[in-house]
Amino acid sequence: ILAANLPEQVVESFPSDITTSIYYGWACVGNGDVHKMVLSIGWNPFYENSKKSVETHIIHTFKYDFYGEILSIVILGYIRSEKNFSSLRALISAIQIDIEEAERQLDLPERLKLEEDDFFHLPEGKTVNH
Repeated sequence: ILAANLPEQVVESFPSDITTSIYYGWACVGNGDVHKMVLSIGWNPFYENSKKSVETHIIHTFKYDFYGEILSIVILGYIRSEKNFSSLRALISAIQIDIEEAERQLDLPERLKLEEDDFFHLPEGKTVNH
């Protein structure tokens, strides 16, 4: 699984009615393949919880770093609210449960068909660096 943090200006432009929670959907890097993802929207402890952060966990093993590439995401559903964890083990366990739920939901026929949506095809000239 690879995590991608969205830039601050992108986070600030998210609709205000999207609550700090864990979501699932589809993600695509550049013009690459579309993959299942879990998205975390939450308050960033590094900034003393004063700034929201959005982190995309793509459920795929990439063979390259895609820093600076265009990341297209579609949020399809809600998994759970944001919460603090008492230990790293509890956090890892929750992440595994989130991934399992995302995979279950995204395998449903009505969600699976969105993997092929034209939204994920970038205009000519916008490609992934290999």
